[in-house]
Amino acid sequence: MAGSFYGWYVKCQSDAQTLAVIPAVHRASGEKTASIQVITNDGAWTADYPGGAFRRRGRRLELGGSSFGEEGVRLSVSAPGLEAEGELVFGPLSPLRYDIMGPFAAVPFLECRHRVWSMRHTVRGEVRVNGRPYAFRDAWGYWEGDEGRSFPREYAWTQSVLPRGSLMLAAADIPMPGFRFTGVIGAVLWAGKEYRIATYLGARAARIGDGALRIVQGNLEFEARLLEKSARPLRAPAMGDMVRTIHESAACRARYRLCRRGETIFELETDLASFEYEYPR
Repeated sequence: MAGSFYGWYVKCQSDAQTLAVIPAVHRASGEKTASIQVITNDGAWTADYPGGAFRRRGRRLELGGSSFGEEGVRLSVSAPGLEAEGELVFGPLSPLRYDIMGPFAAVPFLECRHRVWSMRHTVRGEVRVNGRPYAFRDAWGYWEGDEGRSFPREYAWTQSVLPRGSLMLAAADIPMPGFRFTGVIGAVLWAGKEYRIATYLGARAARIGDGALRIVQGNLEFEARLLEKSARPLRAPAMGDMVRTIHESAACRARYRLCRRGETIFELETDLASFEYEYPR
């Protein structure tokens, strides 16, 4: 039986603190298991559960004593190395105009499918992780998900809430029957406008290397560069089995630039970027 996984990535961020929570269910070798991973500025931890503890009803997940959904997150985790408790309330979500996968959402046999539930929403509340408080007032959140068999062999992903919007960009090695290609999906919300960047719209990776991505799509050009990482280890699926280790910087220094027809729409540097860079540096 082929392996599979399904999981959400829920991120909350203030000027001082970042908290991301990843509830997931995974199946490998006929065995179904589940997990909650927590990543902050200071570390990363995992709690394991039996597969039967994971319940999904539409856009609501329950795992152990924790719940996740449009209204927010309630954490109640007690596991070796991880004690997490608290509640976070979300304001109105900011979904994209249409599925981030575009027509690729209908392509069979993809090893991983991506979904963006909200690019930007308000967050308030407090969670304690191993006794340390993570308090969010006038803070922002982001919510996405993945499902399939495996994370890409090589990929880069970045996300950041911006002063006037939010962005997400991913480039990945995509295997198809008989060939491979670098696929790109991304969205930038800026000053009330959505810019979609994707392979199905003609985007191509003009450069991937040294912690940088440069994507060109017609008269649009987007650059993301990891300047100073603070990577923490996370578990990721390989044929449904959570045996792969990736590294995420939940809050690190990065630079972004978006141009159209040679004119700069924005260029900024932030210490609050999230970055996973699984290409050779």
